[in-house]
Formats: sequence, C-alpha cells, structure tokens
Amino acid sequence: MSRTDPKPLGDMVTHLWLAQSMARATGVDLAARQADGALTQQEWAGMVHRCRGCDWERSGGCHDRLARQEPGAAVVPQACANVQMFDFLGAATADADAREAG
Repeated sequence: MSRTDPKPLGDMVTHLWLAQSMARATGVDLAARQADGALTQQEWAGMVHRCRGCDWERSGGCHDRLARQEPGAAVVPQACANVQMFDFLGAATADADAREAG
C-alpha cells in the first residue's frame, strides 16, 4: 500500500482574491448572488478552499488566464476547481439580469 502525503493548501487571502477575480472575469457578481440566495457563505468558503488546493492554479493556470481576460468575458476552464460553481453562478446571474430587464 502506498501513502500519499496531502498537498499543502495555498494562502487563503491569495485564493480569496483569485476566486473573486475569476468571478469578476466571468461577469458573476458575488455580492448580488449572496444577496439573492444563490450563494451561501458556506458555499463561498468552499469555493475559496477548493481554490487553495487547485492543481491548475499550482501550475499558474489561473494567474495566466486572468491576466489575459477582459472583465465579464471569460469562460471558466474545465481545469478550474470551481468550474461547476462558476457555471451555476453565471446562470443565476443571467436569470437575475433577465428578471431585472423585465
């Protein structure tokens, strides 16, 4: 039986900002999604935690991708540990925008 040591997690503040930056890059307003109930505090904490352990970020993928994106235009790559959450929040943002438009 082989034993694998756990990977250390990245810095919490760094990954909080990376997750917020990815949200901004994809057009997701995290504060609005929290206000309308689409994102709980526990879910947000989980997103930051997943980001801290993301292999794609460890290889520089997130930083590189965010440096090349226009705000609101990015598509979250499948390699992102939070791709499913960002897809869900993107859909919630589109629904909220549609309700506001009328």
